[in-house]
Amino acid sequence: MLEDDGVVLDCPHAHAPALLRSVYPRAFAVDDVPSLLRYGRWLPRGRALATSARSAVYRSTALAAHLGLRELWIAFSGWWPERGATLETTTFKELEAYAVLGRLARDEDRTLVISSAGNTAAAFARAATEIDAPVLIVIPGDAWERLAALVRVGPSVLVVAVDGGQYEDAIALARGLAAHDGYVLEGGVRNVGRRDGMGTAMLEAVEAIGQLPDVYFQAVGSGAGALAAHEAALRLIADGRYGARLPRLMLSQNAPFTPIHDAWVGRSATLDERSPLVAREQVRRIAASVLSNVAPPYATIGGLRDALAESGGTTYAIANAEVRAAMRLFEDLEGIDVEPAAGVTLAALVRAVRANDVTPGERLLVHVTGGGARRREPIRIEQSPTLVVERDAHGAFPALGELLSA
Repeated sequence: MLEDDGVVLDCPHAHAPALLRSVYPRAFAVDDVPSLLRYGRWLPRGRALATSARSAVYRSTALAAHLGLRELWIAFSGWWPERGATLETTTFKELEAYAVLGRLARDEDRTLVISSAGNTAAAFARAATEIDAPVLIVIPGDAWERLAALVRVGPSVLVVAVDGGQYEDAIALARGLAAHDGYVLEGGVRNVGRRDGMGTAMLEAVEAIGQLPDVYFQAVGSGAGALAAHEAALRLIADGRYGARLPRLMLSQNAPFTPIHDAWVGRSATLDERSPLVAREQVRRIAASVLSNVAPPYATIGGLRDALAESGGTTYAIANAEVRAAMRLFEDLEGIDVEPAAGVTLAALVRAVRANDVTPGERLLVHVTGGGARRREPIRIEQSPTLVVERDAHGAFPALGELLSA
């Protein structure tokens, strides 16, 4: 067992790639706090934080009736204060941002380097601004507009935008920047803080329902949210009071960019090979651009292949037309707008019902991972990225030392 220094991402011993997992007290206990910090006993504790961020869980009536389901539960991670969802950047990424920043040791003074396709950037920018934590966020250039509309970016936050880039470009640049003195890589799905923070949506659900769901639906890019739900379920089973069976993971991706689905359906031991040119073209065609991670932890020990196998899970490839239809359906029936990634999740639910992959009497939990953006007043101040960079004619970034000194 490793002692947590707040930033460790990998086991120091030689073995096949594996994800670290946090070890907490066996019993699930809730503190009287109106935020995700009510689950603080199952969250990393490096430094004290204060936040009101929280998901909401409720039992659906309208959508459930439309689909012929008797027990459909919605975990809504966005901005819907009337329901109790108070994520101001409107997606579940706030859950991970606060948990990751709270995991940092009190004496950690290096700048945390994060890569994002958009939603994670907004969440970390808000949380880091709120607590004045030094972070450097690398994003594709087209993600800046959304970030700037959601967050007043404070002086502790540096944003580097990759002009014309995609998520994979942001990941590559972030890794290079984090290798310099005074910086440390946040690590994405490998950071236990991310998974433990997002796992609070499952904890909210079990607190509301009283037991584990039979089935769990979520769209995936990196897969961190699905792994978070799976790991939270494992802890709840170990407690002994909330059921003994893992929820079946029903994971979905936005076609045509579906590396996890393709590998699982093909029963492949690893992700299928696809050229960077093919991947970029596929990513350009999906409605849910945040689901564009080209290297999710599929074959990693404790990763998506293991979680799908352990839970008896299923995957779906969802076309853009299905995404848009599901988004309209949810807004019409449940009364709130949702993000395209959540539309992928909801379309998978519709598909699963039609294919009889679930039964009307099963207890279903659908994680709507973003919504309520139209209820938020946009930030109306002039803001610009700290730095805009682009690859040269040979596909290389400018010298990283020059970027940091700039």
